[in-house]
Amino acid sequence: MTVDLAFLIAGCFVAAFCSGLAGFSFNLIGAAILYHVLPPQTLAPVLVLGSLLIQAGTIRPVVPAIRWRVLQPYVIGGVLGTPLGVLVLARFGASEIAAAIGLLLVTYATIALTRMALKREAAVVRAGPAADVGVGFAGGILGGIGGMSGALPAMWVDFKGLRKDEARAIFQPFVILMQMAAAVALVVGGFFGPETARLLLMALPALIAGAWLGTKAYARIPAEQFRLVLLVLLLASGLSLIL
Repeated sequence: MTVDLAFLIAGCFVAAFCSGLAGFSFNLIGAAILYHVLPPQTLAPVLVLGSLLIQAGTIRPVVPAIRWRVLQPYVIGGVLGTPLGVLVLARFGASEIAAAIGLLLVTYATIALTRMALKREAAVVRAGPAADVGVGFAGGILGGIGGMSGALPAMWVDFKGLRKDEARAIFQPFVILMQMAAAVALVVGGFFGPETARLLLMALPALIAGAWLGTKAYARIPAEQFRLVLLVLLLASGLSLIL
């Protein structure tokens, strides 16, 4: 086994576990590990398809809580933002934008975790569908860059103070729909090829095992602890984009 293959399998397993646990972060965690051995243009389609497989396989427990009217503004924004993200990937590279988003996630997660440690309640944000469209648009851009569409909606629903089931019922189906849109855009952009299929096939067992274990862990997390898990993964995701 080559070093690159070992990185691929290990990275996909860890990222799949985090995604099964929290409903997002596969692409962020996976990118943090795999960008060291694979270029973004090669890695992006692997992460998008891998995330799509994981989300589709773990969405069933979330389906009863999904409210399509609530989800719709995010999806509209995300569909509009995805082609722009693919354009960035094709022409400019993603490092600067990813670092900026990473800094935002780290700042927010650090402040929120500090408030939790000091037992200070954060103010709940009240915002309408227009703000949700904007968050979805930014998430769509990140989805086009490398399938990293879930972090900003996850941060936003935490801003809104949503419960465990309400939060995951927004960002997990959003991720699925955005990965589908990103996959189409990446195909049109010429990013898919035999190497994508080969890498994905090698990573498939790690994806399945990691997602299964993460889903089992999610079922055991008390609702009051889910926000802590969410914030820690947002922090880790942000750091992964910066470092």
